[in-house]
Amino acid sequence: MDFDYSVEQDMLRDTLASYLADHYDFETRGAVVATPAGWRPKVWADLAERLNLLGAAFPEEYGGLGGGALENAVVMEELGKALVVEPYLGTVVIGGGLLKQVGGALAAEWLPRIIAGQAVLAFAYSEPQARYSLAEVATTATKRDGGYVLNGRKTGVTGGPWASQLLVTARSGEGISLLLVDADAQGLTRSDYPTIDGGRASDITFHDVFVPAERLLGAEGAALPLVERAADEAICALCAEAVGGMRRMLADTVAYASQRKQFGVALATFQVLQHRMADMFTALEQSAALTLVATMKLDRPAAERALVASAAKAQVGKAAKLVGQAAVQIHGGMGITEELALGHYFRRATAIGSQFGSTDFHLRRYADLSLADAA
Repeated sequence: MDFDYSVEQDMLRDTLASYLADHYDFETRGAVVATPAGWRPKVWADLAERLNLLGAAFPEEYGGLGGGALENAVVMEELGKALVVEPYLGTVVIGGGLLKQVGGALAAEWLPRIIAGQAVLAFAYSEPQARYSLAEVATTATKRDGGYVLNGRKTGVTGGPWASQLLVTARSGEGISLLLVDADAQGLTRSDYPTIDGGRASDITFHDVFVPAERLLGAEGAALPLVERAADEAICALCAEAVGGMRRMLADTVAYASQRKQFGVALATFQVLQHRMADMFTALEQSAALTLVATMKLDRPAAERALVASAAKAQVGKAAKLVGQAAVQIHGGMGITEELALGHYFRRATAIGSQFGSTDFHLRRYADLSLADAA
């Protein structure tokens, strides 16, 4: 297994890092997330048109650059370092990933729009009773008049206020179907709110929302395997984002401990703090390695893919907590102030910890899959 990034992937990382350094400093980001909109469409347009970055993970036949999950990981780690709120995960990783899996006319129509920055997607899958289960879907899609009629409720739809289209899971007969729904469709009601990490989310209610049959992704009632793969891809991308955030928290902590003096010497000279920062570094590097391995195995059979994705998510969840808590402790009271970036990175790391399953959920999933494999 080759763990080296290609020249093209390194160029992608450097290009994005350079752009974010020039256009996405912490103060500007803070001012933007405090606005009613909460994001900058201009940044999204730059990612699409100026950097051609939204096409990095898509085949050339759709206008992309021919990359895949590794390119998504490279991008997500850089977005994590800069605490970017723009919806790359929902639009490119999940939405684009689902369309790429399905192919056909829908992919041919919508992937070029995603790559051009003209379509922003959000994944509406979570329901109050689901508790991280992708198969627990009560929203219904009933066949009628050459299409489907949606009824039900989705909660915590990340990026919902920014989306032009929603990818909605719904029970159809005995199985689960996946539908591409316009965010302004008649009968759709959205309740938007800010999240603790500076993002935006929505609770969405569907009341007799009509969706044309050609907006169905894949076969009717057979979407669960598509959704499960998309979730594992999202987990790996989130782990990469968390790794980026942890790198920033560790770098800020080392810089602070090297500069801040107590009893006439720098904090970094105290052995107990050196050990604490060494623990942070170890947890971070273990997370980066597991994330890379999981990302490289996304094309393996479903059980193996799920196993490594859960291993990475569980490790990243524990590491982000350790790194964040140690960073806040070493910074003292400053670590939790609004003015310091550190607290915001810790909030984002905490939010990632519950997206697509908590640490406990993935430890249990890993154990179940391991036992099933051994039986």
